[in-house]
Amino acid sequence: MTLVDIHGLLANTALLFSLVMALWGFGRYFRRMNVGSSYFGAVVIAEIIYLAQALLGSFLFLSGTGDLERPSVHILYGAIVLLTLPGVYIYTRGDESRRTMLLYSLAFIFLIGIIFRSMTTGG
Repeated sequence: MTLVDIHGLLANTALLFSLVMALWGFGRYFRRMNVGSSYFGAVVIAEIIYLAQALLGSFLFLSGTGDLERPSVHILYGAIVLLTLPGVYIYTRGDESRRTMLLYSLAFIFLIGIIFRSMTTGG
């Protein structure tokens, strides 16, 4: 298994984890629940997955191993994925209200689209 294969597997992991997080978040929101410690811990795990994906992708790009059709767009999508969840946290100032639960759920829906789009521009 090559590093490019691992990068692809991490992309699939990020996509599926984001889907689970969105569904879990909407479930909590519609049951009138706030952001709990278990959900927030999973948000941190999602960010670690995204960071691992970005670090491996950066290594592949800088070493010339990965062959991208549109590298600037792929890198832009990666940066957006990395900054979305910290952006929600900063915007909400670490609040754990029900409204914040909705914002995280919507952010994960957004990330699903961005990750999928990034996979299509990656070749």
